Amino acid sequence: MLYLQVAANGLVLGGLYACIAVGFSLVWGVLNVINILHGSFIVLGSYLALFAYQVLGLHPFLAILPVAAALYAVGHATQGLLVNRVIAAPVLMTLTLTFGLDLMLNNTMIVAFTADYRRLNLETPLGVLFLGDVVLPGDRVAAMALALLLTGGLWLLLRGTRLGRAVVAVRMDRDAAALMGVNVPRINAVTFGLGAAMAGAAGVLLALIFPVSPLNSGLFLGKAFTVCVLGGLGSVPGALVGGIALGLIESFGALWLGPEWAITISFMVLIAVLALRPDGLLGRRGYA
Repeated sequence: MLYLQVAANGLVLGGLYACIAVGFSLVWGVLNVINILHGSFIVLGSYLALFAYQVLGLHPFLAILPVAAALYAVGHATQGLLVNRVIAAPVLMTLTLTFGLDLMLNNTMIVAFTADYRRLNLETPLGVLFLGDVVLPGDRVAAMALALLLTGGLWLLLRGTRLGRAVVAVRMDRDAAALMGVNVPRINAVTFGLGAAMAGAAGVLLALIFPVSPLNSGLFLGKAFTVCVLGGLGSVPGALVGGIALGLIESFGALWLGPEWAITISFMVLIAVLALRPDGLLGRRGYA
């Protein structure tokens, strides 16, 4: 019965990890940009949710859409004004640029909010969900469900809309897409904005579970990177599978070896996947 509880905890955590990683995977897969800003975008989303609840009384679940919209605007502007200027440069150039921008944003948040950890405590928690002998906090289950809904919504956007098909076309072959009339710079900005929006939405949900601090940005970025490699770059289903796999690996690793080994085990699995299947569990070359 203990294993069922651990597996349930891992699945809940994995759904949130998928939401963390899907925007990072999209930007990396379409733009070939390793967006180091992603972790700070997540933290910024958490802060926006925290202050929306404390100042405006807006429940975090209701704050997801406005926070995602705000982060989309930030991401779109960042790509259009800065990243797009070096988009054709070697990947090290864009990596350095987003690293510098991340330092600026993260230090701005430290100055504005301090590095102290803050907690978003709901006045009326959602209680506890009992599934036989498995016990799960209602807030976490609801957050996982919304994370999966957001991930599924992005997949439907990419598969079922003209904009989404343009994003996939740029992912597969940007030169051919441009010849077919796709405005590649615009799609680049939209993709970066969507990645930032998903990061902001993930930050809102994570604020219900993890304490909020700018110091968390590196942790969330590491999770996103690991999930992308596990699941497959540029694949929304891959991000989902990779997130759930990472959640289960960390949960059972903490059970068997102790919580301090959970992250180490996940990175050991990451190295094994890179060695045996570098495209990830569901990744395919040239496929978004």
